Amino acid sequence: MTTTIDMTTHALNVPGATLTYDIRRNPASSEPILMLIGSPMGASGFQTLASHFRDRTVVTYDPRGVERSRKDDPATESTPAQHADDLHRIIAALGGRPVDLFASSGGAVNALALVERHPEEVRTLVAHEPPAASMVPDAEAALAANRSIGETYQRAGFGPAMAKFIMTVGHRGPIPAGFLDGPDPDPTKFGLPTQDDGDRTDPLLFQNVVTCTSYPVDIEALRAASTRIVIGVGEESEGQLARRGGEAVAERLGIEPVVFPSGHGGFLGDEYGPGQAGKPDEFAEKLREVLTEA
Repeated sequence: MTTTIDMTTHALNVPGATLTYDIRRNPASSEPILMLIGSPMGASGFQTLASHFRDRTVVTYDPRGVERSRKDDPATESTPAQHADDLHRIIAALGGRPVDLFASSGGAVNALALVERHPEEVRTLVAHEPPAASMVPDAEAALAANRSIGETYQRAGFGPAMAKFIMTVGHRGPIPAGFLDGPDPDPTKFGLPTQDDGDRTDPLLFQNVVTCTSYPVDIEALRAASTRIVIGVGEESEGQLARRGGEAVAERLGIEPVVFPSGHGGFLGDEYGPGQAGKPDEFAEKLREVLTEA
């Protein structure tokens, strides 16, 4: 028998923002709520993954400043500490009981910040490829590259900055000193627009790119947490900064990272169009295996 899942959408006022989150409720489930989060990716990026967990109640959300979640002042940066507080308030609104949390990319950094502060609210955290540039051996160059992305966005707009972002996240191996020095890359080589639309509030290139990657993960707080922490890395992400960030966090925690199918967006289905999908069926199977081990 196929279980019918009703999805409801909710709004929550928090300091500086109004958050929107979705609940796919399965009243027959006795498992903890499963939250699926990213940053700056919103709920729309988790539709396929959520569909693989119809046997549980699943919650997705749009981080502050992303899609349906509005910031009072979009011309301000967001920080992992703010995102952690937002997640804390959503969990309280859900009833305050411990959740299982799958968090990818910037969402994984934010989830680590949540567990540092409120470990009692998360039973199992699967932090998939946190781009913790501050933790890798080449931190100085990696952080400089991310600052360059933000500075380029302020100076030249979306196209050149996004081109630098693509160059940085796709690079394999340590980031060389001065990696993004020199002339701005040609946006057209990446299929990006050349015209500057004048906006300087992009959730990735302004609000989160520097604050997320430079976040100082509190390893001691994570070691002391009651939460079971799993660090996930992509099978096809070898050498890329997000995977190396996850590996660096895992090493300092004294745990082995778990390899997930595909790459950084391995859980994606067709949410973002042709060529963007990972291996969502295999990814969901691996995530279920990891969660079942709890």
